[in-house]
Amino acid sequence: MALLDLLGRRWTLRIGWELRDGPLAFRELQRRAGMPSPNILTTRLREAIEAKLIEKRPDGRYSLTRRGVSLQELLNPLDKWAKGWARDLARRKREVP
Repeated sequence: MALLDLLGRRWTLRIGWELRDGPLAFRELQRRAGMPSPNILTTRLREAIEAKLIEKRPDGRYSLTRRGVSLQELLNPLDKWAKGWARDLARRKREVP
């Protein structure tokens, strides 16, 4: 339940998603995630660091830890499912007169 609580917080999943391709600096992460508030990003990063899902590297950029990568791998099937769902919804929307 602790993990679901953490992942259910606004922006947490998005932050991890944006880090899936590699480390990002704070401002780049903020831009990619479309986050309006640096305070929210700072809080979510701190929470994810405490949970050992994200780390702050010596160069100041943020990256997924091994545990964060393994979580991301578990979420990939959900992403695949969601893309199919979105395609189905779009197709149905076009079919409705």
